[in-house]
Amino acid sequence: MAKKTRSIREMRAQVEAAEALGKTAKTKKKAGEKAPKAKKEKVAKEPKKAAAKKPSRRKVAKEARMKAYWGVFTQAMKRVAMFEYADKKAADKKAADLVASSRAHHFVGLVKEPITE
Repeated sequence: MAKKTRSIREMRAQVEAAEALGKTAKTKKKAGEKAPKAKKEKVAKEPKKAAAKKPSRRKVAKEARMKAYWGVFTQAMKRVAMFEYADKKAADKKAADLVASSRAHHFVGLVKEPITE
């Protein structure tokens, strides 16, 4: 069976009560214990100066240039054909021809691809 968890307030009250009675470990003295010897004060050394950090340069990612195309897609998002952006009428005609011939729905969507040089 699990033990009941103690609340922090109860434990704090017990500690304060023990301190008031002088029963904490800090105030107890053993029978043969002597007072600690006074230590000599050490001369504080000046802390070393930290080297100034150089600001880090982040590489700026070049933005890839994109070119727009019209793509003819199936319902499963498979690209069947691609046309230049200016040839939207040809893309619509291709989608209509595919719908008429195969009974499957095809649609035209915008496709952006990075330009490779």
